[in-house]
Amino acid sequence: MQTTTVDIPTGDGVADASLTRPDGDGPFAAVLLYMDAFGPRPRLVEMAERIASRGYLVVTPNLLYRAGRAPLVDLSRLGDADQRSAIFEKVIPLIRALTADVISRDTAAYLDFLAARDDVRPGPVAITGYCMGGMNALRAIEAHPDRIVAAASFHGGRIVLDEPDSPHLGVGSITGEVYFGHADNDQSMTPEQIATLEKALDTAGVRYRSELYEGAHHGYTMSDTPAYNEQATERHWAALFDLLDRNLPTS
Repeated sequence: MQTTTVDIPTGDGVADASLTRPDGDGPFAAVLLYMDAFGPRPRLVEMAERIASRGYLVVTPNLLYRAGRAPLVDLSRLGDADQRSAIFEKVIPLIRALTADVISRDTAAYLDFLAARDDVRPGPVAITGYCMGGMNALRAIEAHPDRIVAAASFHGGRIVLDEPDSPHLGVGSITGEVYFGHADNDQSMTPEQIATLEKALDTAGVRYRSELYEGAHHGYTMSDTPAYNEQATERHWAALFDLLDRNLPTS
């Protein structure tokens, strides 16, 4: 297995990304991994490698590439609460700039990049996202239902908003399967918002699973932060691989 840095042309510039490739010639089924707010770093490479160990080629784009190549901020003290606050102050405006239209256009570029590779199997891909990446993974499958067969969101936030372009309002376009692993006591995805999301999915007839990870805080898969929960993370792997095995088997 090998992870390298690649540059992906987009309509607004060039997105830096990590590409994790299984051993062998392929072609491999492909998975997009959408980052959390802290961006590309060793933990996300570890997660991509875990997915690649199942036979998938994984691309993890820097969703905030418009602000520069990763890392955009110093992540050496990510476990420090004050450091995390400083990071959020810098990246929140960048995150808010990732509108539904921007995510749609960027995702198209990432999909085109995968489709042009000889070592990627033709056909649809899957996507998994974490924190803000969970919301944007949902937006991605809504925008490209013919090219993304399955999407997973883990401790995703801001999926239900009081705004006309709230991600939950676009689920009617989804033709694949989606999974949500919600964090417990998450102010960015409250029980009321989870219920609103599930109602929208039911009304649209979307195939989905929506589960609450009790006792797991927002960010529970990120082992380089205090939110990490090993039990919840292993549950997340089981749910993700179950989704992939059903919708995008490697053989």
